Amino acid sequence: MSRRGRPGPPDDDEDNDAPAGKVRLDKWLWAARFFKTRALAAEALDGGKVDVNGDRAKRAKLIQVGDRLRLRDGPYEWHLEVRDIAHRRGSAQIAQQLYEETADSRARRDAIHLQLKSMPTAFAYGDSRPGKRERRDLRRLKGDH
Repeated sequence: MSRRGRPGPPDDDEDNDAPAGKVRLDKWLWAARFFKTRALAAEALDGGKVDVNGDRAKRAKLIQVGDRLRLRDGPYEWHLEVRDIAHRRGSAQIAQQLYEETADSRARRDAIHLQLKSMPTAFAYGDSRPGKRERRDLRRLKGDH
């Protein structure tokens, strides 16, 4: 039953199973805006991209204030400490108050970002098929003609 006593979907903002002061990890990652949807957060957890207090975590893992998280997202790695819990997704300002990133983690992410930014771009092919002149040049280069 919903909040108003009518039958319907259960309220998403309440975890009936979770004790006070704890929240599911997939829900917290979504609320802290690390992932756009809870499904993406669950997929990352299933893929082993998140550790809680040094152990691989599952999506239903209950986290609380003080837990340490390691989150891998592509080449970047976040080291976080949970400062607050949230059952609902709020603004970006609220999301930033849910965790604290270590200074070392921030410095490493910035270094990786700078390194990736300074790398040369990959070779890109033209927008279309080769024209008549380009086909002739390619045949000459291959030695076909």
